[in-house]
Amino acid sequence: MAGSLTTTAALIIGLSYLLGSIPTAVLVCHSMGIADPRQQGSGNPGATNVLRIGNRLAAGLTLLGDLGKGMAAVALAHLAGLTGTSLALAALAAVLGHLYPIQGVKHGGKGVATTLGGCLMLSPLLALCQIFSWLLLFATTRISSAASVITAALTPLYGWLLIPELLGTLTLISMLLIGRHARNIRNLLSHREPRL
Repeated sequence: MAGSLTTTAALIIGLSYLLGSIPTAVLVCHSMGIADPRQQGSGNPGATNVLRIGNRLAAGLTLLGDLGKGMAAVALAHLAGLTGTSLALAALAAVLGHLYPIQGVKHGGKGVATTLGGCLMLSPLLALCQIFSWLLLFATTRISSAASVITAALTPLYGWLLIPELLGTLTLISMLLIGRHARNIRNLLSHREPRL
C-alpha cells in the first residue's frame, strides 16, 4: 500500500510540474493577437506584463489560468487520495513548472499566481491572508513586484500560524519566488522599478 501511495504521489507531482509548465500568458496573447510577452515589456510571461503590453481581459485570463494551474495540481492530489506534505509538494511542483517550465528556463514566469492557486486549495485562509497583504502593499506602493516579494516573505509566517505542518514546503516556495524576483529587487533598491 505504501509503495502504491508513493508511486501515486510521484505521478501526481510529475503531472503537477507539467501543469505548471503550461505557458498561460503566451497562449492567451497568441489567441488574442497580442505580442509574445516573453519578447515585450519586462519579458515575464505573467499577468502584470500582459496588462502592460495587452489589455485587462488578456491579463485577467492569464491570471485565472496561472491560478488554475496551482489549484488543479492540489485538486488532483486530493482526488488521488494524497494528504499533508504530498499536497504541498504538488503545489510546489506546479510552481516549479511555472518558474522553470519544460520548454526551457528562459520561458518561465514569476510564480505568484500559481502559488496563490496552490495555497487556495491548501488553506483558503492562508490564501486570503496573501491576497490581503498583496492588495494592501500594492495600494501603498503601486508596484506589483514589491507587493509580490513582501507577500512571499510573509507567507511562511502565515503558514506557521495556519498550517505549520506544511511550513517547510511553503518556505521553499517563498524562497523560490523571492529568488525569481532578484532583478525586480535590484530595481526596487535603485528606485527603477516601474509602477502601475
